[in-house]
Amino acid sequence: MADYGGGYSTTSYGNGGGEGGGGFVYGGSQGGSQGGQKNFADESLRPVTIKQIIDAEQSSPEDPFRIDGQEITQVTFVGMVRSISPQTTNITYKIDDGTGVIEVKQWLDSDKQDENSSKADTPLDSYVRVWGRVRNFNRRHIGAHVIKPVTDFNEVNYHLLEATYVHLFFTKGGLPSGGAANGAGSGDGMFVDNDGGNSGGANLTGMSPNARKMFQWLQNAEGGNEGVNLHVIAQGARMSVPDVMAASEELIGPGLIYTTVDDETFAILSY
Repeated sequence: MADYGGGYSTTSYGNGGGEGGGGFVYGGSQGGSQGGQKNFADESLRPVTIKQIIDAEQSSPEDPFRIDGQEITQVTFVGMVRSISPQTTNITYKIDDGTGVIEVKQWLDSDKQDENSSKADTPLDSYVRVWGRVRNFNRRHIGAHVIKPVTDFNEVNYHLLEATYVHLFFTKGGLPSGGAANGAGSGDGMFVDNDGGNSGGANLTGMSPNARKMFQWLQNAEGGNEGVNLHVIAQGARMSVPDVMAASEELIGPGLIYTTVDDETFAILSY
């Protein structure tokens, strides 16, 4: 668990080198490159604003991008879809989060025409969450792994607060230990499971029974950073494949799990 001080021991986004074994961690590693030579353990997932992406530093085309002096590999942000341009091999979106506008490219799978069509049907002026990598081919853009609609506007506000907190952590340092705002104790972390389930500190409040079941099964699975295929999850957790897919949608939205090698393979974010 990444502890930013002040009782805020939330989104560690995991660390392949830590005790949890899988997932992502804020800040990323200090070695490797942006060019695909990293191991999963070197990966990071950082909440950012589009302005931070635009202003990210890169010493040379071969070097990784850095924000606040920290190397980044994968980023996530929330913004409004301003335009959609379907191409033969990808769909290019222009996303605006109020701090800037950036192109997001999502590559198409020629074997999944129905899925490709649904991606192009994203409504204009709707909010989406993007997970992807910063690229700099011709112009700076995001190569998206996942683009999901935002169904609760609170996610927009939460994301901006989280991105701000992480920025301040790296530029100003965390809050003094035990110095949570308003006297909040260490038990008031934002990712505490208030329902008392064995969720390892993740917030499963409001989740369906199937989502809880899938999450808890993944906690004990041995898929590591490569993830576990949905058919294996269905068999191991004694769920139907449609139930696993529905549960994965619930868990991906708040960032509790993520897709790995394809859209049907999932890994848990470590806490």
